[in-house]
Amino acid sequence: MTLSVFDFFRIGIGPSSSHTVGPMRAARLFVDALHREELLPSVARIKIELFGSLGATGRGHGSGPAVLAGLTGAEPESVEPEALPRLSADVAERHRLRLLNGPEIRFHPDRDLVFHGRRSLPDHPNGLRFSARDGADAPLTTRDYYSVGGGFLRGEGLADDGPALPCPFTNAQELLVLCQQRGEAISDIMLANERMLRPEQETRTGLLRIRDVMLECVSRGLANDGTLPGPLHVQRRAPGLQRRLMNGAGQEPLAAMDWLGAYAIAVNEENAAGGRVVTAPTNGAAGIVPAVLHYYLYHTPAPCEDGVIRYLLTAGAIGMIIKAGASISGAEAGCQGEVGSACAMAAAGLTEVTGGTPGQVENAAEIALEHHLGMTCDPVGGLVQIPCIERNAMGAVKAVNAQRLALCGNGSHVVSLDKAVRTMRDTGRDMKSKYKETSRGGLAVNVTEC
Repeated sequence: MTLSVFDFFRIGIGPSSSHTVGPMRAARLFVDALHREELLPSVARIKIELFGSLGATGRGHGSGPAVLAGLTGAEPESVEPEALPRLSADVAERHRLRLLNGPEIRFHPDRDLVFHGRRSLPDHPNGLRFSARDGADAPLTTRDYYSVGGGFLRGEGLADDGPALPCPFTNAQELLVLCQQRGEAISDIMLANERMLRPEQETRTGLLRIRDVMLECVSRGLANDGTLPGPLHVQRRAPGLQRRLMNGAGQEPLAAMDWLGAYAIAVNEENAAGGRVVTAPTNGAAGIVPAVLHYYLYHTPAPCEDGVIRYLLTAGAIGMIIKAGASISGAEAGCQGEVGSACAMAAAGLTEVTGGTPGQVENAAEIALEHHLGMTCDPVGGLVQIPCIERNAMGAVKAVNAQRLALCGNGSHVVSLDKAVRTMRDTGRDMKSKYKETSRGGLAVNVTEC
């Protein structure tokens, strides 16, 4: 599968790329298939079954409203976040759902939307099954999809190898060889590949759009007081952190670290509230890349627009390496696959735009990833709140620390990024399922819900 930087930076909504963005995309694909096969007018009933991690924590992660929205034709990039709760309430009250601006069918959420918390489909922990039946209750079609993290999907009709790329790579060693052979930075290698997918100016414009959405998300998060939705009644902290920094604490020696925390927490509080975010590479870890981007823009001496583009391209390259060699899915690898990947991506991007060589960039990514190995995904109450929000703040600080350590060296180090990625893959395979986004282990069972 040919991957693009935009596969790792998707504009969507919270609270989860695998549980909200992916299921919405899968539902839209299913109704598109019904329309394409001319089955849509015959549909009288649709049943959706969510398996594994989706079944275990899908209610807290907003999977139900996301699936309903996808069946109406909504897409994560353009849907208004406020539309999801309205649609869910309307369907619950009227027991009717309009498919893709077409027929309106009977839909009973308690009967037609099933969460299988203890069952899984064979190919991945995050499985969805869509079944359509006609007015005589005869089956029309059934399709399975897998939401494999970061909004990525696997399923029938989704394989797309894409064009051959001029600079293909699947691991860090191959990428470093390309940089050496061509005398180019990692962002140059990425841009050469992106040119095969679209004109260069479209890539640049799209990445600046990603930047804008990230900046807007931080601004909203810093401005929105109150509590987050759900039974935990978590108080938003980002506005208070900003006020403290604006009222004098910003002059303290470690103020930049405090700002990193405020930026990251702002994003993940918006995500937890179901707001507009950029998946980077997942929603659960969406605060790290934007927080470090803010650090580059406001806490380094010479930020520029081209630097923003190179930051995101380099971060995307590291995301590709991790996805190819391990996983960015919390349901597959635990939180090391989400926060660890985002931290490595941010560290690499920051290292390049602050003058690092390709070897130093790879070193920064390795440092960042290595020190997240073994991190479990154990969301309290099945919500992307505790410990997810603070983990993004810690991940942002680690990313900057990794960049500074890498720039102190010459790029030579004992543990390569590829070895760290393989270790994360093996650790994820060894990790018990209760520590992988099911809320059946770790903090999820040791913290009493309020």
